[in-house]
Amino acid sequence: MIDVLVADDQAAVRAGLVLILGAAPDVRVVGEAADGAEAVEMARELRPDVVLMDVRMPRLDGIAATREIAGLTDVLVLTTFDMDEYVFGALRAGAAGFLLKDVDADRLVEAVRTVAAGEGIIAPKVTRRLIGAFSSTPAAPAEPPGLADLTPREREVFGCLGEGLSNGQIAARLDMAETTTKTHVSRILGKLGLASRVQAAILAQETAGTGLSAPAAPERPTGAG
Repeated sequence: MIDVLVADDQAAVRAGLVLILGAAPDVRVVGEAADGAEAVEMARELRPDVVLMDVRMPRLDGIAATREIAGLTDVLVLTTFDMDEYVFGALRAGAAGFLLKDVDADRLVEAVRTVAAGEGIIAPKVTRRLIGAFSSTPAAPAEPPGLADLTPREREVFGCLGEGLSNGQIAARLDMAETTTKTHVSRILGKLGLASRVQAAILAQETAGTGLSAPAAPERPTGAG
């Protein structure tokens, strides 16, 4: 079962989300929070697999709350607003995904499953803006701290993250087991001090000019990790 905490200041919205998620056979809503501060407290107490987080909430907004708990659990931000400050703020705070509230029920449930599996997800409506922002940003002149500690294989995986590839796609490209890919991703996040693979993808995009892009084909024998 995937344990989910729903955080939204509107009771009617929370009820709707709980109803949608509760209908999925593999999802269990373990708590509801009415503001960001309560979301942080409940996330620390309940340790859910995913926190479904609104952005505009009293006491503590969703972005600040995400920053508090991103290293503890995966956060999927769900908001009515697709403003750039919210998109970039949420992802840089460590959110594993960003969706708009006009998402249909099936896609919402699938997004929860995706995030719980360690993948990232971003609403199609904002993906193009993210790509545009990265393409217009000059490449970093030097590697940020931590990149030098990555092994050659981890650098390959890191480059793939920058391309937005899933664990399965990375495994296929680099010719290794998907479980090995997950291990590499976890090590990369630890070495770089990041809370989510989305943060790693952002960093990989920002450092695309430092020679960290992934190869088009595997360079190691089958089964290499």
